[in-house]
Amino acid sequence: MATLSTNWVTEKHIDFEYKKYLLLGYLKEVSEQFESARLYPSLADLIRHYRNVLSIRDGKQFLSMQFPEQLKTADVAKLRLVYEKLVTDDEVMEEIGNIIHYSIPQFEKHIREGKEIYEFIESHLNIAPVGIVPLQSDEGYLLLRSAADTDTLVYEYHLTVFEGPDERYRGIHTQFLCTFPATPFQTFENIKYELIRYRKQLPNPATFVVESDMAFPIQEALLPIAKRTLVRHVCSQGGTC
Repeated sequence: MATLSTNWVTEKHIDFEYKKYLLLGYLKEVSEQFESARLYPSLADLIRHYRNVLSIRDGKQFLSMQFPEQLKTADVAKLRLVYEKLVTDDEVMEEIGNIIHYSIPQFEKHIREGKEIYEFIESHLNIAPVGIVPLQSDEGYLLLRSAADTDTLVYEYHLTVFEGPDERYRGIHTQFLCTFPATPFQTFENIKYELIRYRKQLPNPATFVVESDMAFPIQEALLPIAKRTLVRHVCSQGGTC
């Protein structure tokens, strides 16, 4: 996976051409991942970097205050020490501004590309309940099946709520349990029955199946998008969101 340091803008050599080289190398690898529909973790990483450069852009004055200083003079009469910055704003802040000005549209372009792929994959997913859904659907089973494989992947899921300053956020945690190989008589209802039979901790589980009519990478695309689809579906059905 392509990587870019969290502090790539301000660490080491603050030079526009050098930073441009780092950024374009990173984005080239991201694009290669996207070409094979491997969205994650690259898309989430892109968004994180984009937010970071926006934060630096909006806080450049504060950033300037962080540059190291050295003692210049001591005003004994006024009992005051006078410091000077080892790096001046003219030397560095303009270069940082150039780096940020260049990088923001680059990140935006690749994020748009990633979101278009996300929406394309999402449009090829179908979610449906398996059997009767209990009133409490914050935990249960996610059955995942791709057109590339007739086997069914089984995950246990738990929905959680995060309290932010202004709103609540829904999160989901999944744990892979097992794979049910395809057989002529294997149905999603049978899989649910087997799970209830052998896993007594969830005697009446909410169970949903997400199917894809196209082949996509499981870990890098299908599973992350299926999880988000499940969260929205549960919320739309009256879950605690």
